[in-house]
Amino acid sequence: MTSGDLSLADLTASELAHAVRAGRVTPAAVVEHFLQRIEVIDPRVGAFEVVRRERALAEAEALGTRDDLDRLPLAGVPVAIKDNTDVAGEPSRWGTPLMSAEPRPGDDEVVRRLRAAGAIVLGKTRVPELSAWGTADGPLGACRNPWDLSRTAGGSSGGSAAAVAAGMAPLALGSDGLGSIRIPAAACGVVGVKPGTGVVPAGIGVSSWLGMAEHGPIATTVEDAALMLSVLADRRNLATVAPPDRRLRVAVSTRAPMAGVWVDREFAAAAEEVGQILARAGHDVVPADPPYTLGVVLDVSAFWCAAVSEEAERVDASRLSARTRRHTAVGRLLRRLGRVRQEARDQWRARLAPFFQAFDLLLTPSLARLPIAADGWGERSWLANVYSNATYAPFPAAWNFAGYPAATIPAGLHSRALPLSVQLVAPPGGEALILSAARLIEEARPWPRHAPIAMTQQELPAGLSH
Repeated sequence: MTSGDLSLADLTASELAHAVRAGRVTPAAVVEHFLQRIEVIDPRVGAFEVVRRERALAEAEALGTRDDLDRLPLAGVPVAIKDNTDVAGEPSRWGTPLMSAEPRPGDDEVVRRLRAAGAIVLGKTRVPELSAWGTADGPLGACRNPWDLSRTAGGSSGGSAAAVAAGMAPLALGSDGLGSIRIPAAACGVVGVKPGTGVVPAGIGVSSWLGMAEHGPIATTVEDAALMLSVLADRRNLATVAPPDRRLRVAVSTRAPMAGVWVDREFAAAAEEVGQILARAGHDVVPADPPYTLGVVLDVSAFWCAAVSEEAERVDASRLSARTRRHTAVGRLLRRLGRVRQEARDQWRARLAPFFQAFDLLLTPSLARLPIAADGWGERSWLANVYSNATYAPFPAAWNFAGYPAATIPAGLHSRALPLSVQLVAPPGGEALILSAARLIEEARPWPRHAPIAMTQQELPAGLSH
């Protein structure tokens, strides 16, 4: 790459779409650029289950001939799609060879919306078996963290987060049942947004994880996350991230929801420092913990097991890995015993109501400690998997249970050179408020957009010439 060239991977999704709409670069050139990056980088990371080279290029060529190209919000922007979401002509394997390898006949609604906005699907990204775990390893392979290849990219949208963090896709679609967007986004140092219930069409698997799972964006900037969310939600107003229009009341909590879970001091300090940024911006920031209870932790755990047991009914469950078999067996038992009650979610929301009457936003760490090992979890016991998942990523799940919007954004680097991040939570309807606060934090404390994958500039394809 010459000094006069700019790698297309250096552009945000918003900038790429602008360049395509302005005729500075063609959709086909953009797609080819990212396909070349995948060829070079992904053998190390393992983010993609399927790469749609020929189809993506053909679709990009066709997009370039459209009369309305200059009006498409995601014109020519490549996206990666999590492999539990249907893309026409590709299988949806859910991280297991037990799921049908037959191509799906049509796009999921969220994929249809992305395509209608001008996005090009690069491929489908790796997930753990049945999207059940907070790691991204399984029978079809492991996705590694582009910041440290010995560690997991998180789960279950680990492939999507790793693809964005490694600069192999400017945007990726994830889904989040108990943190499955925010955990990998935090692990990989990118932005991940879980919208509140009903904002984006769900329809994920059997029952969208008993109504807890939502589709959402993974991006390198708040602006890009907002742009993608606006397309997914079909709400153009979400694409405009304005400063907060009032003095916000912000609670900062670094206590894990589950008693006995230790929070790494650097993760807690990151949340406290971000709280100070908001305070310096004129907002009221105080320490305050949500009304977590042991009962809520147990209810969330029951829903986790039950949701996976529902997905397992679509395959020969006897052939799943031992950890997932045990998880599904526990889930089936809990369902038979009546321990999986939607009323428990209503009770949790009722407990939260006074807290969110007092506060506009909750700020927590996204993770309690550094991401765990990248692979081998399928050979470990069920208890080892549950314990490791619950103790490294305890903060996100409560907000799926409530159906509240939440997002994770980068917040500096750990002393071991891995990303730190924080989670922002708001009551229903608070997506724009979360994005507004996140943008304020981003402006005050910018983060590196990509992981430092070991690659020389000469290995990279060039991009726009200045």
